[in-house]
Amino acid sequence: MPPAGGGASAVVWQHLCPFVTEDVMEQTARIERLIAPSLEAMGYAVVRVRMMGSDGGTLQIMAEPLVERQMTVDDCAEISRAISALLDVEDPIAGAYVLEVSSPGLDRPLVKFEDFERFAGHEAKLELGGLREGRKRFRGRLLGAEAGTVRIRVPDDGEERIFELPYVDIVNAKLTPGDDVISAALRSQQRH
Repeated sequence: MPPAGGGASAVVWQHLCPFVTEDVMEQTARIERLIAPSLEAMGYAVVRVRMMGSDGGTLQIMAEPLVERQMTVDDCAEISRAISALLDVEDPIAGAYVLEVSSPGLDRPLVKFEDFERFAGHEAKLELGGLREGRKRFRGRLLGAEAGTVRIRVPDDGEERIFELPYVDIVNAKLTPGDDVISAALRSQQRH
């Protein structure tokens, strides 16, 4: 999935997924630039902005609290009201659409390069746009990211291998809700 804001990954995403038009990528990047400052002032970070549906009829905003805690339904409602007001004024989407605000959940998508460093040590699934050493899918423990490369330790025929994957080649990535992710969510929930 392309990171909002464009860049090299958005170009690769466009090449791999021709149904995602440059206009849609520009529109979602514009929407993220529009809403991110307000959400940050409210104590939230944008995880992903995505137009969904064959006619682009659903705008999905995925957000999370800036401080480590569980996202609640009330948080989503508060974000929805704030975003609706901004979108009503700026009107960046032609035609009717449905606004959907959600939390990333336990199987949080990894969208931005920084996500791969932030969630180092967690289990994740990554999918590339093309083959790398004979495979497109990698499931294992994230080891971090630097210099445009994501490192992941993957079980392979009874051994573990470390793959260094170019970030720009990753078209889909998310945490897998293993024991580490579930434990972190439970600790966060117990604190609040």
